[in-house]
Amino acid sequence: MARVEAHQPPRRTPDGHFVVIGGRKWRATDPLIPEEAAARLRRHLMSARRAVRSATTAGDAQAERAARARVDRAKVALGERGAPWWDQPEDERRRRWEHGLARLDTEAQS
Repeated sequence: MARVEAHQPPRRTPDGHFVVIGGRKWRATDPLIPEEAAARLRRHLMSARRAVRSATTAGDAQAERAARARVDRAKVALGERGAPWWDQPEDERRRRWEHGLARLDTEAQS
């Protein structure tokens, strides 16, 4: 498997809609998201992924479901799941990531 160096961004498809990692195409993050917001969403995503691992290791099915739901919310907010961001008008794209970030921030505080 090809390694992606931390300082090198992954290769993008010519249309910019996908990144190629290890020979597989993955939907790219919506480029409309301001970098500060995208960074916060990525932190939520990584935290949720760690929670999935912890819950799986502990055999806690309820915690795993909750963590996987958080992963999904972060991925949708980033534009990596759900309706393709390139098919959405800018105001809808903005609402998607703003709403997702607000919800993830609220969940993180509780």
